[in-house]
Amino acid sequence: MIACALDFGRRVISMSWLTGPIFDKELRVSSRRRRNYVLRFAYLALLTVFLALFWLEAVPRGGGSMNQVSRMAVAGKGITSFVIWFQFIAAQIIALIMLSTSISDEVYHRTLGLLMTTPINSFQIVIGKLFSKLLQIILILGISLPLLAIVRVFGGVPWDYVVSSLCVTLTAVIFVGSLSLFFSVFTRKAYVVMIVTMLMLFVIFGLLPWLSGFLYHFFTDRWPEPRLTAAIFFPNPYGVMIYNTATMISPMGGGVGGLAARFWNLHCGIMLAASGVVLFFSVCIVRKVALRQATGQSGETYSKKARRLSSSLRGFAPPRRVVGPAVMWKELRTPVLGRRKIRMAIAIAVGLILLGITYALCIFERVLDEAGVQVMYVVIFTGIAMLNTAILPATCITSEKESQAWPLLLTTTLSDRQILFGKFAGVVRRCMPAWCLLFGHLIVFSMVGYIHPLAIVHCGMLAAWVVAFLSGTGIYFSARFRHTTTAVIANFALAGSIWALTPILIGLTVGITRGDMDWVWTYLDTNPFVQAAVVAAGVTDSSGYYYWPGLDSANAAESTGWMLKCMVGYMFVGWLFMWRAKRRWRRNVF
Repeated sequence: MIACALDFGRRVISMSWLTGPIFDKELRVSSRRRRNYVLRFAYLALLTVFLALFWLEAVPRGGGSMNQVSRMAVAGKGITSFVIWFQFIAAQIIALIMLSTSISDEVYHRTLGLLMTTPINSFQIVIGKLFSKLLQIILILGISLPLLAIVRVFGGVPWDYVVSSLCVTLTAVIFVGSLSLFFSVFTRKAYVVMIVTMLMLFVIFGLLPWLSGFLYHFFTDRWPEPRLTAAIFFPNPYGVMIYNTATMISPMGGGVGGLAARFWNLHCGIMLAASGVVLFFSVCIVRKVALRQATGQSGETYSKKARRLSSSLRGFAPPRRVVGPAVMWKELRTPVLGRRKIRMAIAIAVGLILLGITYALCIFERVLDEAGVQVMYVVIFTGIAMLNTAILPATCITSEKESQAWPLLLTTTLSDRQILFGKFAGVVRRCMPAWCLLFGHLIVFSMVGYIHPLAIVHCGMLAAWVVAFLSGTGIYFSARFRHTTTAVIANFALAGSIWALTPILIGLTVGITRGDMDWVWTYLDTNPFVQAAVVAAGVTDSSGYYYWPGLDSANAAESTGWMLKCMVGYMFVGWLFMWRAKRRWRRNVF
C-alpha cells in the first residue's frame, strides 16, 4: 500500500501522466539535433550584435564620466525594451516553425496510428509534442535573462516590466505554438502550416481589432475612446506589449493603456484559455486521425478510393499524353488549390468577404482616395504575395526528395535545363494567384480614378523581380537541403537579412561612426516594401512626384528608371542562384 502511494505521488510530481513517453522521446531526440544548437548560437549571436550596436549608439564615447552616467538609465530602458521585443518576436517565429511538423511527421511516417495501440492517449501526444518544443524555446528565452538582470542595475527599469513581459511572451508563444500544432494535423507540408498560421494570427490580432474600431465608428459615428481602444486590444499580446513598454519608458506616457499593462495577468489568463481551447480541438482531431490511420483509412476514406478505382477500371481511360517538356507539363497541370479544393475555396471566400467589409467601411468613411489608405492596402497585398513567393519555390525540389521521386527524375533523359525551366514555370504559376490581390486592387481603383494606371506598370516591375529573385533563391535552397522546412526557413532568413536586418545594422553602424547616411537611404530604395509604399503614395498624389528615401523627389520617368535598374539587378542575382541550383542537382542525390 505504501509503495503504491509513493509510486502514485511520484507520478503526479513528475507530471508523467500529463506528457507521457512522448515528452521524454522528444527531449532525447532534440538533444541530438545539431540544428537546435545552431539555433541557440544564431539567436545569441544576433542578439549580441544588435545589443553592441545599440549600446554604442545610446552611450557615446567621450563627454566625461558624468555624461555617461546620466545616459545609463536611458540606455538601460532602451536595451531592456529592445531585448524584450526581440525575444517576443523571435520566440513566436521559432514556435511557429518548430511545431509546424509536430503532428504531420507522425502522420507522414505512419506512426500516429501505431501510437494509439499503446497506452499513450491523444492528450499525451499533443501535450508531449507541445511541451517538448516549448522547453527548447524556454531555453532560448533563458539566454537573455542574465542580461536583463544586469541591465536593470542601470536603473529606470522595474522588475514588474521584466516579469510581465516574459509572461506575456510565454503565453503568446503557447498560443502560436498551439495554432501551429493544430494546423499541422491537416497537412504534412510545413510551409502550408506556416502560411495558414500567420494568416490566422493576422486576422485575429490585426484585422479583427481594426474592424471592431471601424464598426464602432459606423454605428456611433465616433471613433473609440482611449479606454475602449485599450479594451479592444487587451486580448491582443502585441497591444499589451506596446502599452507595457510605453508605461515603462514613461509612467505617464501609457495613458489609459496603463490599465491594460497593469492587468497583464488577466491577459495571460485569456491567452492560456484560448490555447486550451485550441489544444482541446487538437486532441479530438488527433484521436480521429490516429484511429483512421490505425484502421488503414489515412487521408481519404476507403470508400472514396474504392469508387475512384472501380470507375477508372470500368472506363479504361487511356493515359494522358505529355505535350512539350515533361517537367513543365507536370508542373503546369498541378492543381493550384491543392487536393482540398473545397476547403481552400471556403478559406478564399471568407478572406474575400473580410476584404470586402474593409472596403465597405472605407467607402462609408470616404477615405479610399487618400494616399495613406492606398499605401496600407498595397503594402499588405505585397506582403501577402511575397509570403507565398518566399515559401512556394523552396518546396519544389524538396517535395520530390521527400517522396523519393527526385532520384527517379534525374535518371530520365531530361536535361538539367529542362528540369530547371519546368520547376521555375510551376513556381511562377503557383505564385500568380497571390499577386492577383494586388493587381486586382490596382486595376479596380485605376478604373475608378483613385489611382493612376502607371501604378500597374510599376507594381508589375516590382512583382517581376520579386518573383524572379525569391524563386531563384528558393529553388537553390530547395536543391541544397533535403527537408522542406529547412529550405523554407533558409529562404525566409535570406529575405529577412537583406530587407530587414541589413538596413538596421547599417543604420546603427553609420549612426555610431557619424558617417554619411545617403547611401543607407539609397539602399532602402531597393526594399520591395519601400518601393510599394512609394509607388502607392506617388500614384495617388496629384503632383506626380515619387518621394523616395534616397532619391528624394523624383518624377515618373526617373522612378521608372530606378525600378528598372533594381529589377535587372535582382533578376540577375536570382538567375545566379538558379544556375547554382542546377549545378548542385546531381550532388548528394540520396
